[in-house]
Amino acid sequence: MSPLIRLFASFIALMMAMGIGRFALTPQLPHLISEGQIDLTAAGLIAAANYLGYFIGAVDAMFSRRPTQVRRRLLGGLWLCVLLTLASFWAHGFWSHLILRFGTGVASAWVLVMITALSQPLATAVGRPRLGALVFAGPGLGIFLTGLLALGSNLRGQTSATLWLVYAAVALMMLLGIVRILPQPPVTVAAAASLAASANQGVGRLSVVYALYGVGYIIPATFLSQMANTQFHGQWQADLFWPCFGLAAATGVVLVSLRRQGADTTRQWLTATLWMQAAGVFACLLGNAAGLALGVILCGTPFLACMQLVMQRSREIAPHASQRNAGLLTACFAVGQLSGPLLASLSSHFSGGLQPALLIAGVGLLIAGSLLVAPLNAAQGLCANGGAPTVRR
Repeated sequence: MSPLIRLFASFIALMMAMGIGRFALTPQLPHLISEGQIDLTAAGLIAAANYLGYFIGAVDAMFSRRPTQVRRRLLGGLWLCVLLTLASFWAHGFWSHLILRFGTGVASAWVLVMITALSQPLATAVGRPRLGALVFAGPGLGIFLTGLLALGSNLRGQTSATLWLVYAAVALMMLLGIVRILPQPPVTVAAAASLAASANQGVGRLSVVYALYGVGYIIPATFLSQMANTQFHGQWQADLFWPCFGLAAATGVVLVSLRRQGADTTRQWLTATLWMQAAGVFACLLGNAAGLALGVILCGTPFLACMQLVMQRSREIAPHASQRNAGLLTACFAVGQLSGPLLASLSSHFSGGLQPALLIAGVGLLIAGSLLVAPLNAAQGLCANGGAPTVRR
């Protein structure tokens, strides 16, 4: 089967698993809160459970080496996203939503790590690395889709339960369309070259950067719909912000994929995306519609682009350990994401709002970008010299 068809299937898989399985909670939060099922503090804990599941799924995926393990987790993650979204139709109250969001966190991490590990080498092998990068636009269009469905549900006066059912039906149709054309894991896994362990040292700083990014982006990404709902007093205009966020995210991936290729170029773009997102988080502190609109543009555009750039940077540093490093980075990302909603819950409990949490998130993104200002000289030397560190005299 054509590699291009398999890359398209990878795009749809991320669109479904991330856009619906993972991020469908965001446009649902205003409905769940207005229906009296949860409050803002509980919403933060439910989101944290989702990211705890994401962490566990990423760690598990990191150690899934055999082709059968990879295949099982990819298909299992996709089917769980559908079934757990469907089960949310019957969920009511804090504990049921928390358990289901934990499960979708595990499932979406499996899909992200496995699709990353399978699609990117495939795109490189056929000489189409830009198409491999565009696979990461899938979650953005998935978010755009869930946002439009939420807008339509709100205009029709439907409940959150009905919207879960719609999400599950759409996810099922997407899965049935791609299940036979997904990328296949190689029959044998090539042994990593000896330089991989040494080059992997450079992934340490990148992991810290990605964890700080997880803290920084997740608060606006989780609570943007609720902030807009508060600003517009539950009117339909509030539901425009989330699909616009997704559309901006997909656009950002396209723009970054057109950049000039090169290790230092990747680092520079990654630094810029982190600082751009920090500006968007601070814009949300303005507490008005203009601030939220700026937040959508400045947080949304670099959202998935940053993810794409981190994975690209990881492959530049340690090209022989793509799946392991994708799992490691996703796990660190999940730790940061887990911290974000907990921070938001504390902020809501003690201050009655999200302003302190947003301030901390923005500062974290500034720090993450600063860590990348100095190149990873050791790792670059390793890659440039075939595993021997560069010696400067």
